[in-house]
Amino acid sequence: MVTGAAEARGRRYDPNLASLEPICARILARHRATIRVQKSHVATANLARIIGAVLHLSAQKGFHQTTLRDLAEATGLSMGGLYSYFENKNTLLVMILTEVATTAEAALRDAPDAVKNDSVLHLRWLIATHIRLTEDMQPWFVFAYMEAKGFPASARRIAVESELATEQIFADVLARGVAQGRFRVGDVSLTASLIKPLLQDWYVKRSKYRKRRTDVEVYIAAVTTFVERSILIR
Repeated sequence: MVTGAAEARGRRYDPNLASLEPICARILARHRATIRVQKSHVATANLARIIGAVLHLSAQKGFHQTTLRDLAEATGLSMGGLYSYFENKNTLLVMILTEVATTAEAALRDAPDAVKNDSVLHLRWLIATHIRLTEDMQPWFVFAYMEAKGFPASARRIAVESELATEQIFADVLARGVAQGRFRVGDVSLTASLIKPLLQDWYVKRSKYRKRRTDVEVYIAAVTTFVERSILIR
């Protein structure tokens, strides 16, 4: 049996730098005070090279086994050039985790007005939005999931707070559904935490679903049906 860890570690990731640049532009804006490269287009492009290399190398050998020399070789930047963007590996780790956390929370809190007042529609929207986001940012989410056990305290706090924030968004919708008489849920917090592994399985064990020829829309429909059969009052 291939575990989620072994599967994710063995996956090769060839980053599309153009797709990384919009995300790295947000990272640059958030860390503008500490990044010493002044030209934004240069800084964004190099951050995309750095982040892409980190995600690729971490999938191969793990973040904590990846050295700055490895990163310099993979990006073509000098060691001094790398230090223009972050002071150490922990700073780089926090950059990545903060982006994953803020992007996920912002996406899940941006439900359209058409679904906000209907708890069933809102829950369906949350499931679909979370899975599609992790489809688009799979290497980022795999990185955050796989490296969690080795995080230093500051990074671990970001990861824990992000997971709790995500669960709370689901719990709030579940609670509203109970109040509206749409859901039968004894413990909304526990139920929200039980939904989370269903969402994580899509990006952690991707090859399993690829072998089964399960695409993202089929997976969204399956998770939605499974959850609704457990809690929906018909």
